[in-house]
Amino acid sequence: MALRARALYDFRSENPGEISLREHEVLSLCSEQDIEGWLEGVNSHGDRGLFPASYVQVIRAPAAEPPAPAGGARYANLPPGGFEPLVPPAAFNPPVQQLPPPAAAEPFPLPPAFPPAPYSGSYQPSQGSDDDWDDDWDDTSTVADEPGVLGSSYPDYDAAGGGGPTSARYRLSTRSDLSLASRNSQQPGHPHHHPGGGAKSSATVSRNLNRFSTFVKSGGEAFVLGEASGFVKDGDKLCVVLGPWGPEWQENPYPFQCSIEDPTKQTKFKGMKSYIAYKLVPSHTGQQVHRRYKHFDWLYGRLAEKFPVISVPHLPEKQATGRFEEDFISKRRKGLAWWMDHMCSHPVLAQCDAFRHFLTCPSTDEKAWKQGKRKAEKDEMVGANFFLTISVPTGPAAALDLQEVESRVDGFKSFTKKMDESTMQLTHTANEFARKQVTGFKKEYQKVGHSFKGLSQAFELDQQAFSANLNQALAFTGEAYDAIGEFFAEQPRQDLDPVMDLLALYQGHLANFPDIIHVQKGALTKVKESKRHVEEGKMEVQKADGIQDRCNIISFATLAEIHHFHQIRVRDFKSQMQHFLEQQILFFQKVTQKLEEALHKYDSV
Repeated sequence: MALRARALYDFRSENPGEISLREHEVLSLCSEQDIEGWLEGVNSHGDRGLFPASYVQVIRAPAAEPPAPAGGARYANLPPGGFEPLVPPAAFNPPVQQLPPPAAAEPFPLPPAFPPAPYSGSYQPSQGSDDDWDDDWDDTSTVADEPGVLGSSYPDYDAAGGGGPTSARYRLSTRSDLSLASRNSQQPGHPHHHPGGGAKSSATVSRNLNRFSTFVKSGGEAFVLGEASGFVKDGDKLCVVLGPWGPEWQENPYPFQCSIEDPTKQTKFKGMKSYIAYKLVPSHTGQQVHRRYKHFDWLYGRLAEKFPVISVPHLPEKQATGRFEEDFISKRRKGLAWWMDHMCSHPVLAQCDAFRHFLTCPSTDEKAWKQGKRKAEKDEMVGANFFLTISVPTGPAAALDLQEVESRVDGFKSFTKKMDESTMQLTHTANEFARKQVTGFKKEYQKVGHSFKGLSQAFELDQQAFSANLNQALAFTGEAYDAIGEFFAEQPRQDLDPVMDLLALYQGHLANFPDIIHVQKGALTKVKESKRHVEEGKMEVQKADGIQDRCNIISFATLAEIHHFHQIRVRDFKSQMQHFLEQQILFFQKVTQKLEEALHKYDSV
């Protein structure tokens, strides 16, 4: 018998491949298995396409089956009494649990949006770049269709064996008993009794209508609403602790650094393909490995997807042409060095398995690289499950005041906006000043030097012996100004360029925080909505408390990341401004020394 479903709400198609639905309309399903929250079927008009799975209810009617064998039912999960017969359209009433909650802020009730798609991250690898995956370090196989990998809202877990007898794994779930009971109540044989009466459990926190928002794509909404479930190993736990200034990430017990040196041009395919390889030497292993830019790019993509409340530093920009020029290679290496410093300095990112694999896998062991790469791509603790890995302080002393958290986050939002504006202005000013030093100042000083030399040449027409020393002093003065012009042209490499490299790195961080703040703001909105339902007597206090507890986890992580940003910002700008001023002093000392040498030439005149 063909699968059928009944539309619970009206749905208007907005994109190609979708079909519209009318309430109570009966549809034919192509498959009962949804694809990221969407089902495919045919409506009453004969149109075939996709529609949200949460907008329909699958009709489960008894079908003619041969007698069950003596061993029992064919399907173990079939209820003993079978399924309820098809409800006539006129008598059909949608289940109370699936109706949208009445909210004071909404002028009319809204149907629930479809389930969140697995988080795919805002990061999209560029196509056609100079470092595409085209060598033997990867193959064309994909993990998208393998069980238990990223791409499934609820991954499969091996119930037997798990992580082995020595691996500590914990089953964590944010699915409340109430929500599970609500699902079971839709099937015969699973009666559900609402604690405290049906009125309080009838309301649910609504889903965001914008399913492409960061709060939804990151898995934050699913986590806050109690839909995350997975196994968390001890090694996956991310601990937030209370420091003197509030929540902060637990320090890395084994800090390390990693240098990036000796960019070299290498070839393959008998010289048909060229690329630049960088030598990485982690301090905790001392073993050097070589990585191409595309390996950095892959790592960045994995980290940006996995950590929605952590600011993963941006990589230096790609360049289509001139990528083998010495200046570009040098600039990229410096940018990668800054990137690596921030990676190693972050208590969470530095201990990530993908980052460790990137730093320690031997360059020549292609098999080990592929295994580690696929392990990272199959990471199950992403999206909503990522938030299960966050461990936060407990007890009365660790309680968060939502108003205080919101105030701190709003203050940081204003701070990042102002910092972004000032960094852009400083970058423009520094870039313009460097351009003047390289071209304008050099040209002007050399013009002055040329003029002094011209005067010296004119004086040489005088054959008097006592004027020879003056002519030489004038010529030296001209040469001194020529040299000072070269000093100006070379100086931006020493002082302004490092400042602009740092500003570029922080502009990447500042671009990350709006999404991080959006996740935290979305969680706070759900808490406020649940509290309103409790006040109206439409939701159990226990369920609302669960939403607030999960919001607190996101708030702890957000505040810890804000603290780390400020901490690293003070460290970086202190160090960089000291370096800038030291280089300025050395520069003017060189200029002064050159002028003093020219001055002493006149002592013998």
